[in-house]
Amino acid sequence: MTETPKPMIVAGVMSGTSADGVDVALVRIAAGKADASPKMKLLGHAALPYPKKLREAVLAAMDAKAISVADLARLHWRLGEFYGDAIVRAQQQLGVKAKLAGVHGQTIYHQGVPAKFLGDPLRCTWQIGEASEVASRAAMPVVSDFRPADMVAGGQAAPLVPIFDRVFFAHAKRNRVLQNLGGIANMTAIPAGTGDLLAFDSGPASVVIDGCMQSLYGKAYDRNGATAKRGRVIDTVLQQALKLPYFSAPPPKSCGREEFGGTFVTRFIADCRKQGAQDADVIATATALTAESILHAYRSFVWPFLGQRAPLADATDYIVAGGGANNATLMKLLRDGLEPLGITVSTSADHGVPAEAKEAMAFALLAWLRWHELPGNVPAATGAKRDAALGRVTLP
Repeated sequence: MTETPKPMIVAGVMSGTSADGVDVALVRIAAGKADASPKMKLLGHAALPYPKKLREAVLAAMDAKAISVADLARLHWRLGEFYGDAIVRAQQQLGVKAKLAGVHGQTIYHQGVPAKFLGDPLRCTWQIGEASEVASRAAMPVVSDFRPADMVAGGQAAPLVPIFDRVFFAHAKRNRVLQNLGGIANMTAIPAGTGDLLAFDSGPASVVIDGCMQSLYGKAYDRNGATAKRGRVIDTVLQQALKLPYFSAPPPKSCGREEFGGTFVTRFIADCRKQGAQDADVIATATALTAESILHAYRSFVWPFLGQRAPLADATDYIVAGGGANNATLMKLLRDGLEPLGITVSTSADHGVPAEAKEAMAFALLAWLRWHELPGNVPAATGAKRDAALGRVTLP
């Protein structure tokens, strides 16, 4: 490995909680002058969906109550093949050659807070996708397994994107709130003119909406929020769901399908049915749950934080990324809740980062940092006791 950071093109590979496929971002990264942040330029982005059977296998493995060790091992290697091929295809499609790859892998279990196992408290996280297979197929070094180093440093190993948020979006005079709407909703608040930040998972983004759509309509997601738009929100169900302890718990905190996956979706649909909900009403209520839990998190945690750190900021920009940015009904609910507070709502695409590319760009940056043995976590976001270099390097 090199001793001093040099410009290089890095492929960032992200497959999130929605498990709909892989986003590959090809990014040129160079060190900033002195202590300045690295400089990043997106050269191109490609989205490669999982084949139907592979997606079904991934969804079945997430927080599975029972699955064979053999199937987990096979899925781990099959995903490694897919990630390696995805990097090759993205480079061919975009006409760009990378020298390093950062591969998040597919999270199949994440437990950021201790729970008893075999009589003792334990935290754990697991992302699969065999890195040796990726490195071999892509013919380049691969950085993977980003989360464990933060966890052993006392953190929850999530969220990891805030370091990218700070590098790319921090502003001298404007507060910035970066909202990612993937399967899980996570936000990063950066006060104007400071290096401070607050970041955490607020709860579900599309994971509950998608689960309800799959159960009720046999569709992967609510395109443009059209189904939610024609439904009515079942307020009693919404208010009951918002009483879950997770929503009121202060940061740092992280969540996933373990909290808002299949078990939650089944119960949520049943609760809606008891109130006479039609199918579209369930989707409308699930969409409202995402919006209201985000707005609650903003009012409870983000607004006070920004007011304390940057009370004289010119304005606050609320910048949305992830697949949920394409859900017009969800975006309207967020705008309706935020714009009366004087907050400008936009998407990351308005700032030069395509909504689906942001997390892949973040893992390109994390790989670059690890390659140069620089810390990649933000203890203020994860709760870690110290900085840590994140990820393991696998050579081809």
